[in-house]
Amino acid sequence: MDLREKIIESTLEIFTSMVMMDITISEKVNEENRLLGNTITGVVGLAGTHKGVLAVHIPYAVAFAITGNFLGIEVNEMNEDVEDAIGEIANMLGGNVKSILSENGRDINLSLPSTVSGKEYGFHTIKGAERILILFESESGIFRVELQIES
Repeated sequence: MDLREKIIESTLEIFTSMVMMDITISEKVNEENRLLGNTITGVVGLAGTHKGVLAVHIPYAVAFAITGNFLGIEVNEMNEDVEDAIGEIANMLGGNVKSILSENGRDINLSLPSTVSGKEYGFHTIKGAERILILFESESGIFRVELQIES
């Protein structure tokens, strides 16, 4: 099983069926800048046989477009709807990762989704964790899906 490929497949499926938005894998190279700016991050923690964190890092403009598509409303500012929508996307992806990592899903628990956003903040790697980072492109811009799993 290739975890990276499964995450790509899950992300494409969620965006096609739930968000009604076309996305593709970005060919751009991530510059490994650990500082995020004007971005919202949705996070879900994993605990059990696999421990780690799944995060989606989405620039505001992309987050507004996602929320607008997801909820069928116009969004042009950071608000509770955006936080809820991005948290739910992290939650859906986390649920998919949980089922990829565990046959019956009972030996891994997910935390409730949370979000953090701001003009500038860092998102750091768990020491010794395997890190998978995938960039996706939408009409509104690029966003990142990141999975960190302790080995």
